Amino acid sequence: MDPLDQHPIILFDGFCHLCNATVTFLLKHDRRHVLRFASLQSAAGARLMETCAKGSVLPDSVILIYKGECFTRSEAVLQAMRFLPAPWRWLAVFRIVPRPVRDWLYDGIARNRYRWFGRREQCRLPEPEERDRFLE
Repeated sequence: MDPLDQHPIILFDGFCHLCNATVTFLLKHDRRHVLRFASLQSAAGARLMETCAKGSVLPDSVILIYKGECFTRSEAVLQAMRFLPAPWRWLAVFRIVPRPVRDWLYDGIARNRYRWFGRREQCRLPEPEERDRFLE
């Protein structure tokens, strides 16, 4: 089994304040330390994006990779919630909303994320106690 298949990996925009706040939230609430992270701008993120791309255009905000599957946009966010304890995992109930509707909302936020939440000058660096959760 590929070691990358053992943990869900979240690729995120390392310059986006909203994306970094989301990573901080996930780190705090993922008590079992299941989730792994890589910024889209990192070498690891670029390699993993290639495995998902397969000729398609991927979003530049959040992607979740788990057991050989790539989840994008709203589905990536809802899949990530699966790995958190209640009540956060209950957010998966929003999968009943048709994906085109969820993705329309997601795309609107993603398109405006720098304007609404700001942009960092450099990618988020993990704290020493978080380093084992980030891919190099």
